[in-house]
Amino acid sequence: METLKVSTKSNPNSVAGAVAGAVRQAGAVEIQIVGAGALNQAIKAVAIARGYVTASGIDLVCVPTFADILIDGERRTAIRLSIEDRSGRYAESIEGGPAAAANAAGATVAPAVVEPSESMTPAAAAAVELAAVPAQQVLPAAGLGTTA
Repeated sequence: METLKVSTKSNPNSVAGAVAGAVRQAGAVEIQIVGAGALNQAIKAVAIARGYVTASGIDLVCVPTFADILIDGERRTAIRLSIEDRSGRYAESIEGGPAAAANAAGATVAPAVVEPSESMTPAAAAAVELAAVPAQQVLPAAGLGTTA
């Protein structure tokens, strides 16, 4: 699965285009983020990408997980957003999709469950909580209307 790295300076529209292209091509993509500003840009990009692929019948979902990474020799905690079609139909139609590739490599594919914790930054905790709320509830509450 392709991994995109997003920073505070990343353009959400450009990232959204890369996400949409990767999901159309491979069925799924992963975004790696370190820091609140980068998380903000990544979440905006996911929201924009949903609009790009809706006409193709793809309903994007985002599953956040944590990863320990090294940056300049320093250990940091990153957030990884796994982005794929909610139904899995699209991924399955592409030569078995990412799940088939993972299974062929001997990996087990299972959804991650992440709960907010005291060790998270406020932005990370908010992202984890927001990821569990269906878009139909979030958009009206934010004054943005619905996705239908």
